[in-house]
Amino acid sequence: MEQQGLQELFGRNGNGPLSGVVVADFSRVLAGPYATMMLADLGATVIKVEGPTGDDTRHWAPPRREDDATYFLTANRNKHSIVLDLKEPDDLALAQELAQRADVLVENFKAGGLAKYALDYDSVQATNPGIVYASVTGFGPNNPQPGYDLLIQGLSGFMSVTGSAETGPVKAGVAIVDVFTGLHTTVGILAALAHRKDTGQGQLVETNLLSSALSGLANQTSAYVAGGVTPQPMGNEHPSLYPYHPIPTAEGEIIIAIGNDNQFRALAKVLGHPEWAGDDRFAKNADRNDNRAQLEPLLVAALSEKTNQEWFEILSAAGLPCAPINTIAQGVELAAELGLDPVAEAGAGERVIPTVRNPIGLSETPVSYDLAPPQLGESTDLVKQWLRSGEGSAR
Repeated sequence: MEQQGLQELFGRNGNGPLSGVVVADFSRVLAGPYATMMLADLGATVIKVEGPTGDDTRHWAPPRREDDATYFLTANRNKHSIVLDLKEPDDLALAQELAQRADVLVENFKAGGLAKYALDYDSVQATNPGIVYASVTGFGPNNPQPGYDLLIQGLSGFMSVTGSAETGPVKAGVAIVDVFTGLHTTVGILAALAHRKDTGQGQLVETNLLSSALSGLANQTSAYVAGGVTPQPMGNEHPSLYPYHPIPTAEGEIIIAIGNDNQFRALAKVLGHPEWAGDDRFAKNADRNDNRAQLEPLLVAALSEKTNQEWFEILSAAGLPCAPINTIAQGVELAAELGLDPVAEAGAGERVIPTVRNPIGLSETPVSYDLAPPQLGESTDLVKQWLRSGEGSAR
């Protein structure tokens, strides 16, 4: 089946850069599904294989939108759901056939967990040598311990630098490690597809939550690896920049993010204290870091004269990076005011679901939102029809 025919069969209307690529999605929860949704948004045909009770996140509620858990809706638009019980011989045969026909396979079973079904990389690659096989684990391919985002936030050190001395370690308000890992997995898959286009060779792509967390900790991990420094919790403050944190005003707090000495001079002038920029304690970033205790009360006193919204307008007009602390609702509303269209309706007909817009803009091959997050097993018959037809992928 040619690319256009495959797109029509599976209800995709766009001309995304991955149009015609078939993804067998054996992942669940967030890291894997987030990666496969990125691929689906870019035009890939993603067939989500679910067990009889479905992806765990179908049951992670509240909140809900009618009968759907919003957690599931987060990472599953533009996909087709097929229900297969891998313990049943007929269903397992269909799963193996899907793996043989796919261009990409994504799985996040426990390390080695798919070998007993002959759905591990070696087994699939033996019959589908062009397969790009992405395996997402908690701790790497040699450790079968299950990995959950919260566990990795604790084990990686993430929580140790997210809290403060008063609060103790604090987790992020979102499964940030899963999102890191999903994005890393997407990048790995795209790189492998580019390699396959040039050589015809598939390959194994491996990511794990712990490594993604350490990479995502960026300057904090580098402080230890390159500098021998173990970062400590600093609450909302930054280890290398000051001021770079929320500061109280007459009403509410205002985040001020000063990244260089020129910005600090401008801030001092706007606050009515240009002399701060000539003070040896504050003139240079290193000096401000060393003298936080002296500068903080001066900033608080100056900012106490107006509300956070008033300062937001004044400082923004002066070109200084600042922000009030919004709710999620206010963040979405701000994006809408800025013309970023943060909400994209996915699907058509009777099932249309508002979802968060993919942040990638492509001038020639834009992302599409053809399919709402699927109801459990809604495409089982369609996928079986395609498998039995013997047409299309693997390429």
